Amino acid sequence: MSITSSKAAKSTKKKRNGGLFGSLNTELAIDLGTANTLIYHKDRGVVLNEPSIVALNPKGKVIAVGNEALLMHEKTHKNIKTVRPLKGGVIADFEIAEIMMKEMIRKVMDKRWFSTVKKMLVTVPNGITAVERMAVRDSAENSGAKEVYLIEETIAAAVGVGLDVKEPMGNMIVDIGGGTTEIAIISLAGIVYSKSIRIGGEKMNEEIVNYTRRKYNLLIGERTAEQIKFELGSAVPLDEELVFATKGRNLVSGVPKTLEITSEDVREAIRESVNSCLDAVTKSLENTPPELSADILDRGIILTGGGALLRGMDRLLSESIGLPVHIAEDPLTTVVRGTGIVLENYEDYRTVLI
Repeated sequence: MSITSSKAAKSTKKKRNGGLFGSLNTELAIDLGTANTLIYHKDRGVVLNEPSIVALNPKGKVIAVGNEALLMHEKTHKNIKTVRPLKGGVIADFEIAEIMMKEMIRKVMDKRWFSTVKKMLVTVPNGITAVERMAVRDSAENSGAKEVYLIEETIAAAVGVGLDVKEPMGNMIVDIGGGTTEIAIISLAGIVYSKSIRIGGEKMNEEIVNYTRRKYNLLIGERTAEQIKFELGSAVPLDEELVFATKGRNLVSGVPKTLEITSEDVREAIRESVNSCLDAVTKSLENTPPELSADILDRGIILTGGGALLRGMDRLLSESIGLPVHIAEDPLTTVVRGTGIVLENYEDYRTVLI
């Protein structure tokens, strides 16, 4: 089931206030994710959605960022290396993260004027520590932003699907991202209970790599595992199981080989991650106050993030916990769109910012 939001659509499509001074003082919202980084421009909407990866030469100079760097990933020689500066939803390499943000911001800035970033909103996971939060803030400030505000991903996701997070009503958001799964019970513009686990799309990719090596003696790369997950991934048995021909290196003979992998294989490979997400949702419901539990029973759970696109994930959650589960409209951009709405209506949403 898809959640639509007339409020979000109205906010993102409303007449924008441009002009010279608008160009000179840019305001941006950034969903800084483990797998992908998305940027929302206050005057132009979502303007960038690219992988969170950087390609460097031996001297540390940037060769490529985002899509261009991903094309080089796992295909480089000794004079080029690719780096993912975020792990588990947080910054693992401060210097590279700062470089990546600068380059991505440069891509979306208006080159006709000497423009600067007046205000920047950046998303962070619920379970982030004070040190990790400071690293995100410092990276944003060093990338050129004058004012930096942080917002928790689940709050942004709730706003992005059109929920009124300020009302005294319980809402449950499950955001399955690239590095983490964020779960939150939201009421009165705050998080009543939250849980963050370091499991997401990247962990599933690792499980697929390990499974094909263990069962078929076939070594595949991260990009191939991502493609297999996209083509075959499912959380529940399918009416008609799928088959996909993949290529890798045979660990016995050492030569390249083509192998057919089924959706049943992929489901078995990622079972542990899927079950961990299910357990986290169950535990969150157990810790929800009774009055808010009643609201969630009526309104259901909203599923967003890249993991929402895993076939049957909503059905598995719904059947396991006995509650309706709704997939957000365009789950990959829900968080950045919500952050953009907060940016455009800053005074109304100041209380939800960190």
